[in-house]
Amino acid sequence: MKKLLALVMVLAMLCTAGLAGAETIELNVAYMPNYASLWSVLTGINMGYFAEEGLNVKLVEFADGPTIIAAMESGSIDIGYIGPGAHKLCINGRAMIFALSQIGDSDHVLVSKKAGINTVQDLKGKKVGYSSGTSSEMILQYALEEAGMTMDDIQAYEMDASALVTAMMSGSIDACACWSPSTTTIINASNGDVFSLCSNKDFAHRTVTPASWIVMKGYQEKNPETVLKFTRALYKAMDFGSNPENYEQVAKWVAEQCGTDLQNALDQTGDAAWPTAAEVIQGAQDGTIEGYYKVQQDAFIASGAVEGAVPVADYVLFDVMIEAGK
Repeated sequence: MKKLLALVMVLAMLCTAGLAGAETIELNVAYMPNYASLWSVLTGINMGYFAEEGLNVKLVEFADGPTIIAAMESGSIDIGYIGPGAHKLCINGRAMIFALSQIGDSDHVLVSKKAGINTVQDLKGKKVGYSSGTSSEMILQYALEEAGMTMDDIQAYEMDASALVTAMMSGSIDACACWSPSTTTIINASNGDVFSLCSNKDFAHRTVTPASWIVMKGYQEKNPETVLKFTRALYKAMDFGSNPENYEQVAKWVAEQCGTDLQNALDQTGDAAWPTAAEVIQGAQDGTIEGYYKVQQDAFIASGAVEGAVPVADYVLFDVMIEAGK
C-alpha cells in the first residue's frame, strides 16, 4: 500500500510539472477541524488531484459553517465546507451548494450522569450549551421537541465549538449539543460520566443531515470552470477516501492537519457513510440528492429557521455535480 501511494504521488508530481507552463489557480478553502470536513479535500491535496487540475488549495480553519459563509461574503474565502446547520443560509440565498460531501451522523446531545440526566426530560432546568446557527442548535431543538419541550425549558448557553468542550469538561454546564470530534474529546475525558443521549440517527424520520461544498453565487458566475475543476478533483479524492482500505491513510492526514492523534481521527470514520463520486453523480441525476435537500429544507421550515419553501435547484448546482463526472 505504501509503495502504491508513493507511486501515485510521484505521478501526481510529474503531472504537476507538466502543468508548469499553465497558470495555477490559487484557492482559499475553508474547513472545520474534523474528519468529515477534511476527508476528501485533504486527500485531494495529498494525492495531487487538485494539482492535476491546476489548482493550489490553501486550507483555512474555521469553527463553524456560519462563520465560513461570512468569510466567503467578505471575499477572503473562495470555497467552503459546511455542516447541516448552515444549510439554512444557503436556502436563504447566502451561498450556493455545488457538491454533496456526505450524509452525516456526527451530532450528539451529550449529558452528565452527575447532573442527574438520563433522559431528555431530565434536561429541564439544566445548563445546556449549544452553538447557535449550527447543527448543534438543530439537534438540541429536535431532542427537546420530541420530548414536548422548548429552549425555554432549559438554561440555554450559546457558545462556540471550543467553548462547548471547555465548559463541558470543566463541569460548568450539565449538557451540550456538539459534533465530532468534540463529542469524542468530551466523552473520553469524562471518565465514564458523559454519554450521548441522542444523535442524528434518532431523528432520521424528521430530516437528513447533508454536509456540502459551497461557493458564493457571484464566484460561481465568474469562475464556473474553477468550480468544475475543484469538483473533478474532489470526486477523485472521494473515490480514494471512501474505500475502507484507505481510512487509516486519510485519518493520518486529518490527524496531522488538526494536530490530534491518529486514533482520534480514526474514531471519526464512523461519523458518516462516505460516498463515491459515482454515488453523488447518480444521486444528482436521479433526484436522490435533491430529495435529501428537500427533506432538510422542510425540517428547517417546520422549525421556523426558514420562512418558506424555495426550489432546491435555486441553491444547489446539480449541473456541476453531473458535469464534473463527464
